[in-house]
Amino acid sequence: MIEPFPLIEISGAPYQRGVQYGQQAVARIRKGTTHYLAQLRDLSLDAAGVAALVRDYLPVIEQFEPDYVEEMRGIAAGADVPFEDVVLLNARTEILKLARPEVRARLKTPDEPDGCTGVVALPVATAHRRLIHAQNWDWKRECVETAVVLRVRRDNGPDLLTFTEAGALGRSGFNAIGVAITANYLESDRDYREVGVPLALIRRKVLESEHVALAMRTVYCTKKSAANNMIVSHCEGVAIDFECAPDESFQVHPERGLLVHANHFVSPVALSKLKDTGIANTPCSLYRDIRVRDLLQPQIGAITKDAVKAALFDNFADPWSVCRPPRRNLGNNLSATVAMIVMEPADGLMEVAPLPALNKQFTSYRLEMAVGAGRAPAALAS
Repeated sequence: MIEPFPLIEISGAPYQRGVQYGQQAVARIRKGTTHYLAQLRDLSLDAAGVAALVRDYLPVIEQFEPDYVEEMRGIAAGADVPFEDVVLLNARTEILKLARPEVRARLKTPDEPDGCTGVVALPVATAHRRLIHAQNWDWKRECVETAVVLRVRRDNGPDLLTFTEAGALGRSGFNAIGVAITANYLESDRDYREVGVPLALIRRKVLESEHVALAMRTVYCTKKSAANNMIVSHCEGVAIDFECAPDESFQVHPERGLLVHANHFVSPVALSKLKDTGIANTPCSLYRDIRVRDLLQPQIGAITKDAVKAALFDNFADPWSVCRPPRRNLGNNLSATVAMIVMEPADGLMEVAPLPALNKQFTSYRLEMAVGAGRAPAALAS
């Protein structure tokens, strides 16, 4: 029996939210930090070394959003773990790139790259004229025991619902005005030349946005340390895939209301300007997006949540498949599709299945939407 991801609900000021988060998710936070810190010990980075790296990096986070530092301090207090451990959960790769050169030389490829497959079906492409935004999150098998669904009640902006590692501020999700985001790994020859904002915090900022324009601005304009792919949508019928290099962003738009992306650059502009260095580690990316697109294209105009789930359950070329069972990756880490996340923001609904290659049971999580959110434009209404 695979347990569903627990729902953590928090509210109040940033520090108060963090304390609530830490108290409710203490076991999963401690398990996650223990796992990552054990890896760092193998790199001769002890607690003092981690603390020093965090101190060097903290001004980058404070300049981007000081409230996030307060929330992380609250998480640490609530879970009774060092503050530096919580920062590390939210900015692990970026922080490690500040390590001593001799340590960096022994680091594996940043975040030990694995695949993720994202898909958006716009209202015009779906059976019920409701946008569907979904993703398979492929990462370390251990994260089945360390992830949560976080519902944040905010006093100064829209509430939000996000699937994330326990102790992290955000990953995939949507907010009460219908802005949604998923993200997946990319790698380029421009990565880690300069320090940028942690990707997890960029995603959280998107989920706090009161307007989809500002959400897209955050993704497009925020300086990053490394490449990443982020799909931003709005439930009334807009979605753009942003293939982000550290200093530049490239757009990929839906075709006939369908957008699918895996872990390689597809923008012709991007490919003319940089080198995609990630395919060596995620070669299955080259066909995962094709598989999902080919399964859904014949259903355009009648795509349902079940159809999206079926496409993301695809096991072609197993275990190098869209839906990955636990297996060793090229870095010899135990990897899997940790979760399948399927969202219908207009209905305030997120469904999540842990370890979907072995478990097809979804748990539903809900967010109360703002008045008017999800109202389809007249031209698209059924």
